[in-house]
Amino acid sequence: MQQPKTFHFGEDHLTAGVALDIAKGDIRGVVSGPCFEKIKASSLRVQRIVERGDIVYGINTGFGPLCNTKISKEDTKILQSNILQSHSVGVGEPISKRLSKIMLILKIHALAKGFSGIAVTTIERMLWHLENDAIPVVPSQGSVGASGDLAPLSHLFLPLIGLGKVDFEGKTIATKELFQKTGLQALELGPKEGLALINGTQFIAAHAVLVVQKMQYALRQADIIGAMMLEGLQGSIKPFFEELHALRPFKGNQHVAARIRTLVQGSEILEDHIDCERVQDPYSLRCIPQVHGASRNAWLHLKELLETELNSVTDNPVIINDELTISGGNFHGQPLAMALDYAALASSELGNISDRRIYLALEGNSPGVPKLLMEDTGINSGYMILQYTSAALASENKSLCFPASADSIPTSLGQEDHVSMGSISGRKALRIIENVEKILSIELLTAAQAFEYRKPLKSGVLLDEIYKFIRTQVSFADSDRVFADDIEKGIEMIQKGEIIALVEQVMADKKLQWNTPHQVEFETY
Repeated sequence: MQQPKTFHFGEDHLTAGVALDIAKGDIRGVVSGPCFEKIKASSLRVQRIVERGDIVYGINTGFGPLCNTKISKEDTKILQSNILQSHSVGVGEPISKRLSKIMLILKIHALAKGFSGIAVTTIERMLWHLENDAIPVVPSQGSVGASGDLAPLSHLFLPLIGLGKVDFEGKTIATKELFQKTGLQALELGPKEGLALINGTQFIAAHAVLVVQKMQYALRQADIIGAMMLEGLQGSIKPFFEELHALRPFKGNQHVAARIRTLVQGSEILEDHIDCERVQDPYSLRCIPQVHGASRNAWLHLKELLETELNSVTDNPVIINDELTISGGNFHGQPLAMALDYAALASSELGNISDRRIYLALEGNSPGVPKLLMEDTGINSGYMILQYTSAALASENKSLCFPASADSIPTSLGQEDHVSMGSISGRKALRIIENVEKILSIELLTAAQAFEYRKPLKSGVLLDEIYKFIRTQVSFADSDRVFADDIEKGIEMIQKGEIIALVEQVMADKKLQWNTPHQVEFETY
């Protein structure tokens, strides 16, 4: 069996895609000998601070409003264990095991850079949890996004000291039971270690990793489904011409327009109405490049900021060298909080315009396509009620678009008087994207239904193959049925990215290329 590729924590450049591959087991995360030496050196610097009696926040002082309370040399270790326990105040349903694992991956990478004073033994235990898929259980609520994600990170690392719960071998068990199964023992944390573990933005960043992945899937599929709807309703290709978008050269707009041109290339449907009398299409068709493109730009912004965050040190204080320790604000989640709110809005708009195209398909204003996408209506409601669902989802998304980062409730007796609420930004963005996946699944079904009425004409090879694939999953509807079953199949296709994979396979087989001006930038993460 082929061994997975290797990523060197603390040294290599981490991206959202690499983090996801480590979580899947396609890449193995390791810490090299030289990196362990950096970690050890940073830990020894903390020990010397304790020995000298220098007053440094979180090493020999209390936390937050207790920063002026000096802690004796003897109590510095107790302090670190206590902070994990006192800050474990998360509530709500646990986040997914996948998200918890990504949090662990991101934290190992940040600590392995050697500026946090963490002990080698602690890093080794974290690596053990990752390699043995013993992933701590983390509640979803309780972080205000500064001093980083205190509550969720505390729960993530309770197992290091024998507390909390883990997801292990398909079950959620107490850490004590894990220790009985594996022979592990609780660690005794050294000075600063507890604070290093729970200060940081890894809860926010882990959500951002999934947002980047799921949003990009949604964007790619929205272009494909939008192109299919364009064909089904015999929309004009002119609004996608390169000459138009050269006059307003936003990257996202140009990228989307080029994708649509590629998707309809060689279409008989397009040729059939190229000289039709229709002056212009409704915005939901005509402005696909502008709307999808704007969402693309928001995605790119988040991806670029996230990549900086993934390769940063976000705990506090940071140990620069023997002479310099800085208590700063690298744990503040504002950079990602605002970008996640932007991405949430951009995702919501992707669902909003998709719902408008669904409605457009039902109106019966396109030649050859019957009202409600069914011939025998009256006794049948056709696809009318599917749009109720897309409307409900689009409305729910709008209600979720209030930016969490616009709010700040002071905590820590005023010591933390401005917080990012970035954890809420991340959770909301994921929820919005999951709703968009459902909306897109409904558009996929309605576009395929409209496509049916274009027979015997065919679209280009790409969309024609997608249509054939959809029909292997969901049949043409000539009368009413339980459409929820169709929608579930559509959601599965969207979430698995099956139409993306099919398009890429057909393009490879036919030796086609996208010819988009920003292909690498927008299609990799």
